[in-house]
Amino acid sequence: MKMFLALAVLLLPAGYAAAGEQGDGLSDRIAAAVEDGTIKLSFRYRYEFVDEDGFAKDAHASTLRSRLSFAPKFGDDWALLAEIDDIRPIGNDTFNDTRNGKTDRPAVLDPEGTDLNQAWVRYTGFDRVALTLGRQRINRGNQRYIGGVGWRQNEQTYDSFSAAYGDAESPFQAFYAYVFNVRRIFGPERGTPGRELDSDSHLLDAQYRFGPALRLSGYAYLLDFDDADSLSSSTLGIRADGELALREGVQLGYAAEYARQEDFGDNPVNYDADYYLLEANLGWRPVVVTAGFEVLGGGSAPGSGFRTPLATLHKWQGWADRFAVATGGGLASGVEDLYLGIGWQLLDGKFLLRYHDFDAETGGGSLGSEWDASASWKFAKYYGLLLKFASYDADSFSADATKFWVMLTAAF
Repeated sequence: MKMFLALAVLLLPAGYAAAGEQGDGLSDRIAAAVEDGTIKLSFRYRYEFVDEDGFAKDAHASTLRSRLSFAPKFGDDWALLAEIDDIRPIGNDTFNDTRNGKTDRPAVLDPEGTDLNQAWVRYTGFDRVALTLGRQRINRGNQRYIGGVGWRQNEQTYDSFSAAYGDAESPFQAFYAYVFNVRRIFGPERGTPGRELDSDSHLLDAQYRFGPALRLSGYAYLLDFDDADSLSSSTLGIRADGELALREGVQLGYAAEYARQEDFGDNPVNYDADYYLLEANLGWRPVVVTAGFEVLGGGSAPGSGFRTPLATLHKWQGWADRFAVATGGGLASGVEDLYLGIGWQLLDGKFLLRYHDFDAETGGGSLGSEWDASASWKFAKYYGLLLKFASYDADSFSADATKFWVMLTAAF
């Protein structure tokens, strides 16, 4: 990956200079690109508290992520981005970050370190087509399968080549990526779980929007990991969603999705499992009520449940992350998640309350329940505040857990 990216970076300004006006030297063109470039700086401080049964001590994670992004300007057809993240504990790191050895406390997956988060070159000279090579952020759809796990301080990014067709105004959009390495949230230092996945994976999806009332999407995600065979899978799926105006100020939204997953590559378990999602939301300003039922199918053998190892798992099955942390995104029994939520806006803030009821898809039995709540505000253009809470009641599965977050952001 490093060799390809270095070659692309060297060729980009040289080719751009050759195509430019005569009389401009390469050094002048590079200097102009840097001078006209964009620099972004952001900070995200978060305090995370975890009280989990089975641990004698609670986790208190006080961390700061600093991010510096630089995008030199090489003209209309070429783009380049370099982005560095630094994650540091503020005060004592009294939590298990998977690298510091503090296993007597619950895990908070925000390990210390400095990392090259993104480094890519992009060409957009073809009509409605963007070609990108390098370490990049990939968030597909609702991130149920492919995402950046943006909630964690260390983002998940992908060493890959990608091609995207269409823009926000295009009714038809398509995307393909070949991923040869996944930089996971557990880095940048080596340890367990691993900081990366050696990948030979293909991501393909497309969608067509017929209008506000109907968008059809299809996807094929072929995940093959040399150093994690049990996570290799082939997933084919289809989704329909849209929004209907019932009357002025009242909207009805819906989503229906089905996918089939099978073992792929050198996965030692021969399995197949289904995925279902039905969701509806009713909105009348400033309130939105949501109800949904999501099923990740299970099987009879370990490793035979539907799994999504590259998803932004924190968005799904409750913010306490009981299934994401324990299983890497899949249970042999599968998971049925019946959820109800209400969101509203008040006094320049956004508020959300949600309830989850979990059951095993295969074999029956309760997997617990959870309450989630959040409140967020943006102020003075550059700053944000988030308060967030999750309370998981395990019933006969896993362990009870309570989590609380305070997060402050600044972006310039």
